[in-house]
Amino acid sequence: MSTGSDSAAFWENHYSRLDEQWGTRPNAVLEDLVTALAPTPGTALDLGCGHGGDAIWLATRGWDVTAVDVSATALRRVATGARTSGVAERVHPARHDLAHDFPEGRFDLVNASYFHTPLEISREKVLRRAAAAVATGGLLIIVEHASVAPWSWQTGEDVRFPRPDEVLASLELDDSWTAERCHAPQRTATGPQGQTATVSENVLALRRAS
Repeated sequence: MSTGSDSAAFWENHYSRLDEQWGTRPNAVLEDLVTALAPTPGTALDLGCGHGGDAIWLATRGWDVTAVDVSATALRRVATGARTSGVAERVHPARHDLAHDFPEGRFDLVNASYFHTPLEISREKVLRRAAAAVATGGLLIIVEHASVAPWSWQTGEDVRFPRPDEVLASLELDDSWTAERCHAPQRTATGPQGQTATVSENVLALRRAS
C-alpha cells in the first residue's frame, strides 16, 4: 500500500515533467455530460484535477469548484490557469492525497475523471467516498480508461479493466441512485507527445435522488 509521501513524490515528478499546457483543455465527455445532465451550475468537486482543464471549464460556466490533487505543482498551475481565465474566485485548489484523506462537504457535482494511478491504492474506496460526497439531487461522473493507450504506464497482456457495470457494482450504491449513463464508448485519444490512438472508456453518470 502506498504512503502519502509515495503518492506526492510520484505525482510531483509526473507533473513537473509535463508541459504546463498539457491537460488544460476540458474532457469532452465531461463537457457533454454536464451540458446534458447538469445544466444549472452549483458546487463541484474535481478529484485528481491535474492541470485543471475540467475545473476551469466548469468555473467558466458558473460552477464553484474545489479542485483536488496531491501535487503542489499541479495545483499551482490550476491557480494560474484560473486567474488567466478570469475565474480565480470560483476555483479553489485543495491538496489531498485521496488514498488517505478526502475533502469535507457535499457537492452538486463530483467529477472523478481518469482517476488512475500505478501506485497501490483502493480506487473502489476512493470512488465510494466520492459517491458519499454527492449532494441530494446531485451527479457523480466517472470517466476512466477501459483499454490501454500505447503511451500508458499500464501496459502488458495481464492488464484488465473493469466493465462499466462492474464499476457501478463496486460502488455499492443504494436504491436512491439512478444510472443516467453507464457504457463504454470509443474515442480517439491524444497522448503527451501528440500521438493518437483509438481507446475505450468507461463512462458513468449517476444521479442521487432528490
